[in-house]
Amino acid sequence: MALSRNWMYENNGGTCVAIAGSDYCVIAADTRLSVGYSIYTRDYSKICKLADKCVMASSGFQGDLKALQKNLAAKHLIYQHQHSKQMSCPAMAQLLSNTLYYKRFFPYYTFNILGGLDSDGKGCVYTYDAVGSYERVGYSAQGSGAGLIIPVLDNQLKSPSPLLLPAKDAVTPLSEVEAVDLVKDVFASATERDIYTGDKVEIVVINASGIRQELMELRKD
Repeated sequence: MALSRNWMYENNGGTCVAIAGSDYCVIAADTRLSVGYSIYTRDYSKICKLADKCVMASSGFQGDLKALQKNLAAKHLIYQHQHSKQMSCPAMAQLLSNTLYYKRFFPYYTFNILGGLDSDGKGCVYTYDAVGSYERVGYSAQGSGAGLIIPVLDNQLKSPSPLLLPAKDAVTPLSEVEAVDLVKDVFASATERDIYTGDKVEIVVINASGIRQELMELRKD
């Protein structure tokens, strides 16, 4: 598709998923970077570690994503110098929202999910739009394959509605191993139907022991 001379954005595709549990968070993204029918690389990580217990996954325009990651890293470094500690995941979620909203008139063309552990050690997932509106949820998906994945997560996880009163806990009932298996299944399924998702899925698990990473191969066509 031909783009206008004045159009500054490009969607590089890809899909991100996150699931929060009682004592863990799983966040995953595929590694394909493409435009239209061209694949630029099959080994591009869309996941960025922001703090010891906080990770961000993003899809959209990867040029804006790199600028956003640098901006957040600089602000986090200033915070560490001022407070002599790392930023918590809820604090980083607010910082990301403020950073996106500040650019709302010429926004970062990125669709982000922030995952990690809160101050109580519970898994937390925050989902965003491009201008900083965000919500804490039990699970989320963003990117070109999100429309294929969210119905499956809704069916399997049945997270309580945020409109329920009194408010219910947003964490999902699955164990860590079950959550990782579910993420692998939804990516394998989405890859069959979405040409912008594929090659590999990078899965990051955050728990009290730290952060671990694994890769799973997806179809490459």
